[in-house]
Amino acid sequence: MIEQLKITPIIQVACSKCGIGRTSFYRWRKDDPKFAQATDRAIVEGLERLNDLAESKLISAIQNENVSAIRLWLQNRHPAYSPKLHITGKVGQEIELSEEDAKLLKQALLLAVPDEPKDDEEDE
Repeated sequence: MIEQLKITPIIQVACSKCGIGRTSFYRWRKDDPKFAQATDRAIVEGLERLNDLAESKLISAIQNENVSAIRLWLQNRHPAYSPKLHITGKVGQEIELSEEDAKLLKQALLLAVPDEPKDDEEDE
């Protein structure tokens, strides 16, 4: 079972290939902490193996000039091509603040956006 999970890290599929019921598998995990740890490690190893395989196939597709593969790679690996969220808008309502609220807002903004460093602070 452990070796099968390293090859196919999907519990249902691994159980089926080994002729073991899922209920038995989960009972064994519950009753045997060492088995549970071993299956967890096997699943992680299997997922890493599949990730390596998928990345290898993606690189092959890029080498074959597959534009979708190129786009996927760039969007996920290059900051200039990563998806960005831009929010713009206008608030159509003016709010009058009390003197106390205005003072609190000013203090909050000063804490959120510190002043530019002075020339003597830059050298420190």
